[in-house]
Amino acid sequence: MGFPRRLLVEGETLVLTLRPHWVVLVWPTLVTLLVLTSWALLLPRLPASTNHYPAWGVILVGLLVLAAVPLPRFARWWTSYFVVTSDRVIHREGIIGKSSMEIPLEAINDVRFEQSVIERLLGAGDLVIQSASESGREVFSDIRHPEDVQRTIYHQGELNQQRMYAGGTRSAADELTRLADLRDRGALTSEEFEAQKRRILGT
Repeated sequence: MGFPRRLLVEGETLVLTLRPHWVVLVWPTLVTLLVLTSWALLLPRLPASTNHYPAWGVILVGLLVLAAVPLPRFARWWTSYFVVTSDRVIHREGIIGKSSMEIPLEAINDVRFEQSVIERLLGAGDLVIQSASESGREVFSDIRHPEDVQRTIYHQGELNQQRMYAGGTRSAADELTRLADLRDRGALTSEEFEAQKRRILGT
């Protein structure tokens, strides 16, 4: 399951799509192995008759543990995306109950990354984005190669500015349409939309 391209606005291109780093799967994998090992060791030693409840109790406890710890974390990893497009940074997760957060590139003021020694060795870390949008300061955990992602965001931000202010491929009308769509999605406030509109129109 990939990031749904239908969510891109007209003229927007997908640059980078990342799931959380595999390090987030270490703990749920260990719990799953522990449950499976417990079943393998305990179940053959317990009475197999349906009149005896210990075997069913062991199975039930194992299933409850799996449902409480590994399954939600595997599901979160599978449905979480950190996306960089030619216009936005998007974070999206969830199967039934979905959550999505968007930051327009032109609203981003600063991008930093934080890594512990172990995270640096594993190629993982946190990405911190400071923006002038409604979301403000956002921290994205367990990002793969956050330094590379930081460079990608800065590069796309520069390209986005060139298109907006240097007579690039996107016209002022196209840019206003895109910004209006972001405002309607809640990624830009009305004040931010008006500020960008004045900047594009030179008023």
